Amino acid sequence: MGALQRVLLVALLTPGMLVAMVAAFPALLVLPFLKGGTERCIKLLAAQTKYLRTLLTGSRPAP
Repeated sequence: MGALQRVLLVALLTPGMLVAMVAAFPALLVLPFLKGGTERCIKLLAAQTKYLRTLLTGSRPAP
């Protein structure tokens, strides 16, 4: 049941992550050219990386 649970969890949460990444893409194109935008891009990418890492780590079955 653990492997199936992980597949279902990732399948349910992946579309939300993809929507967030697609929505952030225009900001990642424009922000580096604005004052203070580079720091905001770094924070945005760090947040997305943290969310994705949490999604994959949290869906791991217990050993």
